Amino acid sequence: MQLRIGNGYDIHRLVPGRPLILGGQRLEHPEGLGLDGHSDADVLVHAVMDALLGALSLGDIGKYFPPDDLQWKGADSLVLLEQVVALVAERGWRVSNLDTVVIAERPKLKPHIEAMRAAIASRMGLQPDQVGVKATTNERLGPEGREEGIACHAVALLLQP
Repeated sequence: MQLRIGNGYDIHRLVPGRPLILGGQRLEHPEGLGLDGHSDADVLVHAVMDALLGALSLGDIGKYFPPDDLQWKGADSLVLLEQVVALVAERGWRVSNLDTVVIAERPKLKPHIEAMRAAIASRMGLQPDQVGVKATTNERLGPEGREEGIACHAVALLLQP
């Protein structure tokens, strides 16, 4: 059996007038802010996709879903994730597990984590216990701490029998 590990990272700016989507879940920010981006700007799912692609040296999500391509404007990142999972499977690999950490001061993510895990797992054909989603603040430091944006780190373990 072969193993591959990939890591992913994403950050998007918080802005007014946009929905806040994390892990496929629409959340309410106390200031009415959402994440700015060409697609739905779901930093959690974007980091997961980059981790999967990175494990197989397939580039990053910008290669497959370029931000200047209008077909991806407003795209549901969970749909894009399904396409990335298909690329992984086409190459004879399967996902063993994911671990992620979302960095945001607000909103509090704990009440939404199980729904995020379930949504990601469902779209990937995994069990929820194969998808780790954690949340932390940045203790008011950096762009996340100043609530300028939300970031996510992800690690994926792939197996090839």
